[in-house]
Amino acid sequence: MTESYSPAFSRNDQSPIAKWFWTVDRGMLAAALTLIALGVALSFASSPAAINADQSIGDPFHYSWRMLVWASGGVGVMLITSLLSPRGVRRIAVLALAGAIVTMMALPIIGDEVKGAARWINLGPFSLQPSEFAKPSLIVFAAWMFAEAQKGQGVPGVSIAFAFWALTVGLLLIQPDIGQTLLVTTTFMAVFFMAGVPLKWVAALAAAGMAGLVSLYFAFGHMRDRLSRFLSPESTDTHQIDRASEAIRAGGLVGRGVGEGVMKRHVPDLHTDFIYSVGAEEFGLVLSLAMIGLYAFIVVRGMKRAMKLNDAYEQTAAAGLFMLIGLQACINIAVNLNLIPTKGMTLPFISYGGSSMLAMGLTMGLALALTRRRPGAYEPGASLPQRRRILP
Repeated sequence: MTESYSPAFSRNDQSPIAKWFWTVDRGMLAAALTLIALGVALSFASSPAAINADQSIGDPFHYSWRMLVWASGGVGVMLITSLLSPRGVRRIAVLALAGAIVTMMALPIIGDEVKGAARWINLGPFSLQPSEFAKPSLIVFAAWMFAEAQKGQGVPGVSIAFAFWALTVGLLLIQPDIGQTLLVTTTFMAVFFMAGVPLKWVAALAAAGMAGLVSLYFAFGHMRDRLSRFLSPESTDTHQIDRASEAIRAGGLVGRGVGEGVMKRHVPDLHTDFIYSVGAEEFGLVLSLAMIGLYAFIVVRGMKRAMKLNDAYEQTAAAGLFMLIGLQACINIAVNLNLIPTKGMTLPFISYGGSSMLAMGLTMGLALALTRRRPGAYEPGASLPQRRRILP
C-alpha cells in the first residue's frame, strides 16, 4: 500500500499562511532560497582567506557566522514582504524610499568613509548602506507614479517620478557611487519604457544617457582611472581582477574541491564583490552555470508572470524589480570575468554584507508579493497587455 503525499497546507485552509503558500510562486521562492544557501556555503569557503587579510579578527569564520545572521534576516524580510498586498507593497516602498533618502542626505555628516566613499552609517556591529534600500523602493514608487499618470486624472506622476529619481541619483553621486547610479538609472528608464513611453522618447533618453556618461567620465577621477585600467591593463596595476580571473580559470569544469581553493587567498574583497571567483575556483564551471541559471530562472519566470498582470502598476513594478536583480547579477559576474570595469557591486543573495542581503530580501519579497495569484490579477490565458501611453 503506497502512501499518498500530503501538502503542508490544504487548499481549503483559509488562514493567511495557507493562502500565501498556494498563491506565491514557489519556484522563484525556492530559487532565491537556494542562492542564499549557496551564499552561506561560499562564505564558509571564503571567510578564512578574508580573515588572513585582516589580522585584527581572530575567528577564521567571523564573516561566515555574520553571513548566517544576515541570510536569516534576508529570508525573514523576503517571506514577510511576500505576504503583502499590492497596496501594502506600495506603502512599504514609499516608507523605505523616504527613509533611504533622508539617511543618504545625512551621510556627508554622519557617514563612515571607506576607500574614498561615504556610503555607510556605522551602527555599532552593523554598517547600514541606505542606497541598497533606495533601489527597489524607487522602482516600485516610480511604477506607481507612472500608473497614476496613465489614468489621466491630473496626477503629474511622470514629473514626480523623475524628481525622485533625480534626487536619488544626486545623492548617490555625492557619495560617490557611480555603479549604483548606473544600475538605478538603467532600471528606472526600463520601467519608464514599459509604462508606455513613446519611441521618440527612447531616442531622447538614450542620447541623454550617453551625455550623462561622458559627463561622469570627466567629473569623477576614479571613474576615469577604472576605465583606463580596463582599457589599458598593461599600463597599470590590475592585481585584483587578475587574481580573480586566475581563480576562475583554475576551477576548470568541476573545481578544485570544497575548501581547496588557492587563488582566493590573493583576491582582495573576495567575500563581497568577488565571491563569484571563489565559487568558480572551488566548484568550477558546473556551479557557475548553475548559479547563472538560477538568476536566469528568477528573472525570466518573474518577467513572464509580471507581463501577464492586468494592473499597470503591478506589472511595471514587478518587472522592474526582477530586472533590478538580473542587472545587478550580470554586472557583478561581468566584473569577475573582466568584461567590464570594476564597479564595487555585490552579487545578489550571495555576497557578504548585511545591507545587501536585507535589501535583496526586500526586493525579492516585494516582487513575489506583486506576482502572487489573486482574484482578477491574471486573466485566464492572458498575454502581454496592451501598452498604454503616459505621454503624448
